[in-house]
This record gives sequence, C-alpha cells and structure tokens, in this order.
Amino acid sequence: MSKFELKMPKMGESISEGTIINWLVNPGDSFEEGDVLLEVATDKVDNEVPAPASGTLLEIKFQAKDVVKVGEVIAVLELSETSQPKPLTNTNSTPKKQNIQKPKEKTKKITQNPVSFSTSNTNTFFSPLVISIAKQHHISFEELSRIPATGNDGRLRKSDVFNYIEEGRPYKFAQPIMHDPTAYRIPQLTFDKGKGKIVEMDRMRQMIAEHMVYSKHTSPHVTAYVEADLTNMVNWRNENKVAFQKKYGEKLTFTPLFVEAVAKAIKDFPNINASVDGNNIIVKENINIGMATALPSGNLIVPVVKNADTKDLKTLAKTVNQLAERARENKLNPDDIKGSTFTISNVGTFGSVMGTPIINQPEVAILALGIIKKRAEVIETEKGDEIAIRNMMYLSLSFDHRVVDGFLGGSFLRRVADYLEQFDINRTL
Repeated sequence: MSKFELKMPKMGESISEGTIINWLVNPGDSFEEGDVLLEVATDKVDNEVPAPASGTLLEIKFQAKDVVKVGEVIAVLELSETSQPKPLTNTNSTPKKQNIQKPKEKTKKITQNPVSFSTSNTNTFFSPLVISIAKQHHISFEELSRIPATGNDGRLRKSDVFNYIEEGRPYKFAQPIMHDPTAYRIPQLTFDKGKGKIVEMDRMRQMIAEHMVYSKHTSPHVTAYVEADLTNMVNWRNENKVAFQKKYGEKLTFTPLFVEAVAKAIKDFPNINASVDGNNIIVKENINIGMATALPSGNLIVPVVKNADTKDLKTLAKTVNQLAERARENKLNPDDIKGSTFTISNVGTFGSVMGTPIINQPEVAILALGIIKKRAEVIETEKGDEIAIRNMMYLSLSFDHRVVDGFLGGSFLRRVADYLEQFDINRTL
C-alpha cells in the first residue's frame, strides 16, 4: 500500500476553486477505482471526483461547504500496490456534470501579500476575486477589513462581500477606534420574520440568489414595454405544426420563432448584444441567445442557442427542443449553459401577462415574453376601423442603463415586436 495525496482537480479554464458539497466515503472506508469519493461545486456546475485507484481513505483535509483552491490537497488516500493512480475522469453518466481531469501541469497558485490594517477585526487577507468585486463597487481596503468574514482562518469570501453590499454597506465610513470595544455600537435593524416551515436553500438556489443580487447592484435596471399582435404568427404556427413535425420530426413551439425574431433584431441593433468591462463596452461577435428555463426542482437555468442568427427554423426548433429536454432531465452539460450574449424569458409559459426580468450578467439586456392572449382590438381595414379578435402579447425589455439608453432599448424592443407582427403567413416549411 502507498499513500497518495488527492488534490482539488481543475474543472475549467476559468475556475480556480471549488466548494466541497459532501463526502461519499469516510476515513477508514475502502473504495474501488472509479468510485465517487466526493462532490464538488463550482459557480457553473456540480462535479464528481472519482477515486484514481482502489484503496482506503485515510484522512480528509477539508469538510463539506469548505472552499478549496485548485491544486490543494483535499484528502490522503492509501492505494493498493497493484493499482496505479489514473487521471481523474467523471464517472457520472449524466452529462449535467462536467468532466474532471487531473491537470497535466501543476496549477500555478495566485499569491498575494497580506494587507494589514488597524481595524476592529482580523481580516488581513483579500483574494484577487474579493479585490475585483471591491473595485467594481468602490469598496476600500479599510472598508473590506470591517466586513464580517466566514471563511477559513478569518478569510473574507465573495458571499460575505455580496451580503454586506445587500445590507447597505453599514461599515462604509470609518468608525472611531475605542479603547472600550463596548463603547460604540452600530444600530442594527431587526425584523420579525415570523414562524413557519424552514426550508434550507439548495446550492443552486443560493447561486441564483447571489447572481440576482449581484446583477441588481451592478446594473441600473430600466424596463420598457411594447405590445405586439401575433395573430399571423399564431395562425401560421397552428396550421403548420403538424406538418412541421411530420417533415422534420420536431415539435414547433413558439420559442424558436421568438429566438429567430430576436436574433434578427440583434443584427439590426448589435450594441444590445454586449457586456461591460470597466469603461469599455464589448460588442459581441456571436449572437448566442439564452433561454431561461425552469428545472423540475423549481430552480432556473439558462441553456444557450449558439449562433442563433445562422440557424434556420428547423435547426432552431431542434436546438430549442433538445436544450429544453436536457434541462427537464437535468442532463445539461457545461457547454449548454455557457456563452450567452442575450437572454429571453418566456414568462407567458406560467400565465404571466408581462414581467420585469433581471439582467443575466454580464449581458446588458434581457427580454421577457408574456402570455399570448386573445383580445378584442381595434384594427384598421379597407372599410375603416373595426373590432376583431386578435392574439396579443406584451414584451418587456430590462436593460442596463449604464450603456443602453432609452433610444437603443426602445428601438430594439420595437423591432422585435415588428418582426413578430409582420410574420409571413405564406412562409413555406
């Protein structure tokens, strides 16, 4: 038997750390090659870490919920002499989780000299990620040092910073140093949260909550609305959906039609397909449209239709259906949810008339599509104004007012509605 140090594997080019979800074996337990030893979460997907060879778990270095840098030793194994450690690979047959491979080269650790301050707590080290967040929100090192830390050895975590920002930055201004630590107290607001069943947030819900709060703090949201008459599109789709499925083997929902119209409008107004980098605006070359999709758990995920502007309706329908099915079955892989440049949210699926969606960072706009509802509308005909039953829908666009003004946001939204209203009823399959 030989001892082997199991290290946190590299789970993506941009990922430098992972959170241990739970251990599936305990110290003293034996395992076979390929058995899953633990589950690790990143800010993108969950991953399983398999055993590189058969043996016994001797020691666990980190516990569940600990955040560990890539390359750090997380456990000590005792491997059978007849076994040779193999590169870590994902043993989960579900493509939801990302393949994990042992780095070919030793991960270069990012080091930083500790920064010390005369403060009332012991926060003296800030990771590059925390410093980056602080710069975005104009938080000084002195203010950082006053934020309560929950990480190992008093380390400040990004969740600590986001929670602090959400609370209104109560330590924003320097506090007087008192010899008597009880002589100064910052008043804390308390609320009666009531009584009831306590349901702990799962990891994905925590990530969604953090991402939404971050987005609201980052982007000044403005929401614009338009109404569109989708009667021609609805009639064409109803008349052709059976023939479409027979010809192509795919269901024809409204989603690929929406994606098609949005992609065309983005080509007309490319600045809506962008992100912000400091004082720079990055106008994306590709048009990758994310579709906000509900999971069976009730959580939300955004699979991405890549290069939507280059796909015909048949390909769009196939892509949309495959992504939606994989989402329902929890089989999305990392590439399916990566690279979105603009997001749509079909709130009408749940019966909502309209919505005020939160921007999916780092994008600068998101479109909500309400329920398609029949209403009596006044229309212009050759005989004059008449009342007719029409299929109407509200569209709402939330945009980042740092870089998208009312003209661009309103023009783009109106163009999407125009493409939907001016649908060609003579279009062939």
